[in-house]
Amino acid sequence: MPRFLPFPAVRYAPGVDLDAVIAPPYDVLSDADVDALAARDPHNIVHVDVPRGGEDRYERAAQAWQAWLDEGVLTVDDEPSFTIYRMSFTDATGAPRTIVGVLGGLEVVDEGAGGVLPHERTTPKAKTDRLDLTIATATNLSPVWGLSLATGLTTLLTEPGEEVGRLEVDGVTHVVERVTDPERLAAITELVATDDVLIADGHHRYAISRTYRDEVRGATGRTDTPAEQTLAFVNELVDDQLSIEAIHRAYSGVDAAAVREALAASFEIEEAPHPTPGTLAQLVEHGRLLFLTRDEAAWLTPKKDAFGGIRELDGAYLEHALAGTQASVAYQHGLDQVLGLLRSGEASAAVLIRPTSLAEIEKTARFGLLMPPKSTFFTPKLRTGLVARPTEPLPARD
Repeated sequence: MPRFLPFPAVRYAPGVDLDAVIAPPYDVLSDADVDALAARDPHNIVHVDVPRGGEDRYERAAQAWQAWLDEGVLTVDDEPSFTIYRMSFTDATGAPRTIVGVLGGLEVVDEGAGGVLPHERTTPKAKTDRLDLTIATATNLSPVWGLSLATGLTTLLTEPGEEVGRLEVDGVTHVVERVTDPERLAAITELVATDDVLIADGHHRYAISRTYRDEVRGATGRTDTPAEQTLAFVNELVDDQLSIEAIHRAYSGVDAAAVREALAASFEIEEAPHPTPGTLAQLVEHGRLLFLTRDEAAWLTPKKDAFGGIRELDGAYLEHALAGTQASVAYQHGLDQVLGLLRSGEASAAVLIRPTSLAEIEKTARFGLLMPPKSTFFTPKLRTGLVARPTEPLPARD
């Protein structure tokens, strides 16, 4: 079972306007988003977490990070701590919801070793960016999101800690609370260690942490450095602790007629109205998907016996149905974003899919299965900059 440890956290100093310096995760930011965030404050976390420029950008990011520490913009806790992180919001049904988890150092395990489990196949992605940034800054800047299969973590986090940060973004209130009491630290560590942790978001970040760990081991000959863990937000795998949305599919490389023809072998196709935000709820209610082109919308209802032996996941259905085509797939969260790809011609066709159920996520964990890439979109997104985790410095690579 995974080790989950407190650490001396790096935080923005008291008095810093968190609204000006905190950002969403780097991998959901467009160039325009980064521009806007960088313009808000010279100490916004994107100046370090999304380094720009030439080959020296990681070195300059590290210099900025060190300068913020030297200037007192950032502070380091005097002792190891966990950080309780609460996100309160109103979900798509209008119900109030609070997700509560804890930020700590999650053990970095070898692939296939168990304890920390992936839940979906990952898509090819350049991994040197996060590795180079971690090496340069010797810091975990943004957390992996893990789901603990251990019962009782939510209850253990009910009592508030020392509030050290609060901000509201897009209707979500983010609150972080420091915990330093030795007995409570031990209780959290012991509980998380009683069962597996499933990676919900941040598979690539976790993979980078494994590479970084191995480089530290090679450079130091040690297996007891901070590189043995990585920054993670861990919350309990229970229904009211998760808000899951779909990541839709956009297709290019073939025309829309070819996509529709391939889908027709596995789905009943019926004309549908132009989609609205309410359409997404209808997908779940009626058990169907929605095929889109720039000018067309059609319901896709799985044919009986068309998917024998295929997991009951929309992403898996589409992989199976389009396996014989030359269609390239891209993944896009949000109806407006999908429609934008169709209008611009970047995609010839798209399919709106349903969110993955909690039952399928738990099945994935318990049976060591993997979902297709981009099967889940966990919301709200954790903010970057509320907590960072120092790790083991390494010499810059040639």
